[in-house]
Amino acid sequence: MIFKGLTFGIYPLSVAGTPFGLAVGPEDNYEKIQVALQDLRGTTKTLLPRNYLIYTKEWEAKMLSNADRYLAANLLGDLTLGCGDWTQQQEPAIELDNWLDFIRQIIKQYGSHLASLQITNEPNLSFMEGSKPYILQALVEGVIAAKRETLDRNLPLKIGFGSVPDSPMAVPDFWENLAKTGGKAFRDAVDFVGHNFYVDVFEEQPLDLKAITTSIEHTLRTLRDKDLRTAGIPASVPIRIAENGWPTGKNPVANIERSYEHQAEVLETVIRTIYTLRLELNISHYELFGLRDADSSKEDLFHQFGIMRDDYTPKPAYQTFKKLICELGI
Repeated sequence: MIFKGLTFGIYPLSVAGTPFGLAVGPEDNYEKIQVALQDLRGTTKTLLPRNYLIYTKEWEAKMLSNADRYLAANLLGDLTLGCGDWTQQQEPAIELDNWLDFIRQIIKQYGSHLASLQITNEPNLSFMEGSKPYILQALVEGVIAAKRETLDRNLPLKIGFGSVPDSPMAVPDFWENLAKTGGKAFRDAVDFVGHNFYVDVFEEQPLDLKAITTSIEHTLRTLRDKDLRTAGIPASVPIRIAENGWPTGKNPVANIERSYEHQAEVLETVIRTIYTLRLELNISHYELFGLRDADSSKEDLFHQFGIMRDDYTPKPAYQTFKKLICELGI
């Protein structure tokens, strides 16, 4: 399939996951969220909300309540189902049947309101979902179950799974093991691969704009030409940039200030680079993390990923993102 432009999306809420728990702040204002989303997409372009539910047996009722709230607020578009509590090292093994039933229940109750369902968010990140010994089985069987449920209900719902780039923090041999665990039924069920990556965010030294472009190209070519090929996933399966952003505030490692103005410059560089690569590497979506800061009063970058402050006043990157949706979106 040839993509004339990018399908844009954005995480519309405020809570951000970190290796240490959650970054939180003032409550979300659903009315202001809708005003911002409509302004960003204009009258002719697509901007899908991207939201998350994190499954554990103990959290199941809470997650379904969250889904109801997202539905009422018109914030169901692209939905990701994470798996397991990464903050608990002693979490018991997953009850696989319950996990698969949860996936089926999500599709039954909300599938007609969804554009896509991503099974797992960062399964090859060693301190997040990748820390769970059951994650490959949960990913593979979850994707197969989701696709079967979607077909049984005749829903035009795309099914995929998540990933992050290779790094010292990535799970070793993830793609090789996915190939061994998956098989034909899995590969046939995959409609897209979501890729989360953050350029010039966690490095100890800042990158200039040219180095950012080089890093993006390397990341995406490695995914397409090496990782997905290793897993047996064909080039016909689109890549989605499922999480990407550049926060303001201060880098807690390098102690470098990150300005509002540079956020806009980096995001424009990132998105234009991805747009240029979209045909060659079969990239269909770009989804930004995220709309607003968790807490603008806190200087660490985990609380300042937004293109708006926590009171919904825009940073310069807001207008940049709006311009790029208009120019490059579908």
